[in-house]
Amino acid sequence: MRDFVPFILGLIIMSTSGHAADPILFVSAFNAEDRGAIHSCRFDTATGQLVLLHRMTDVENPFFLVVSADARFLYSIDSVRFGDPDDEFVAAFQILGQTGQLKKLNRQSARGTASCYLDIDPTGRSVLVANYSSGSVAALPVHKDGSLGEARSFIPHAGTSVNPGHQQPRAHSIVVSPDARFALAADLGLDKILGYRFDAAASALVASAAQPLVSLPPGSGPRHLTFHPNGKHVYVINETQNTVAVFDYSLSSGTLHHQQTLSTLPDSFSGVSHTADLKITPDGQFLYGTNRGHDSIAVYRIATDGRLDLVGIEPSLGQGPQNLLISSDGRWLLCANMPASTVVVFAIDSETGHLTATADPYAVPMPACLRWRH
Repeated sequence: MRDFVPFILGLIIMSTSGHAADPILFVSAFNAEDRGAIHSCRFDTATGQLVLLHRMTDVENPFFLVVSADARFLYSIDSVRFGDPDDEFVAAFQILGQTGQLKKLNRQSARGTASCYLDIDPTGRSVLVANYSSGSVAALPVHKDGSLGEARSFIPHAGTSVNPGHQQPRAHSIVVSPDARFALAADLGLDKILGYRFDAAASALVASAAQPLVSLPPGSGPRHLTFHPNGKHVYVINETQNTVAVFDYSLSSGTLHHQQTLSTLPDSFSGVSHTADLKITPDGQFLYGTNRGHDSIAVYRIATDGRLDLVGIEPSLGQGPQNLLISSDGRWLLCANMPASTVVVFAIDSETGHLTATADPYAVPMPACLRWRH
């Protein structure tokens, strides 16, 4: 296992041999007090190597991160006691050039508890947050200097599903559509995908007339969702039933039509496992989804109609693969194994989608989220 701390020496090497176009990787370390941190690392696009640049500790339990499209600002969950009855916060940071350093601008209430997902609209005018324990979503305005205003939209989810004692509203993600006209929220407790009309300038979320957009099979537990790069399909990974579902997406109405559902696990597996994250390569050819328990990454080829074909299920090389990230050139996939406290870099085979680890896992305490700054 490779640890980031000895890689301080690598900063000297990078000053003479680093590539100017190499992106910065931000990794959240999900811990309280000064153990909680956002690590910034240089990612070598030629070799897949990581070098620690900076460790920022002015944040606690930074479970999820998002970077603005213009790469000037980063937003993070910030909470002294994650999941307590008190509301979490969303913190705003300025990214200081290519140094990897962050300057805290301010923070605002997330209007909910166990805040677990952030997204920012393509124009950079609104940050959206999903609150898991309190089962709600909110939208916060972004000021010109990158700081956050108080939430202008706050919508609590309501209802239940097959297990009323357990499945209460549990908003697990909210994602802005590529054209920024709609937002889709996956609620794990309700087994539903909820849709909202979205006004980025006003940070306004308005429930769609057709609500919910989709009711999944009872007990599915939808967790994360993502759009295909062509904007015509949406993919949802279901935590409880260990499946990934494919939907056609209407650009005009923001509605979904189910096409396919596949398992993320091998037929022979009989243990306990729960999915976490999914990502698609920039060329739209492959989708990857994580299995926590089986500790693997399911690999699918995406057909021209958006449907999936399982390529294989490959080891994540660490316990509890929590979050994935793919490089902009589609050559690399990074996996944060949160309970294992490692980040693994895989090379992607552009023909088959198969993964090959490039080095020993990098040690990062409780890595929860990975984000690029290009």
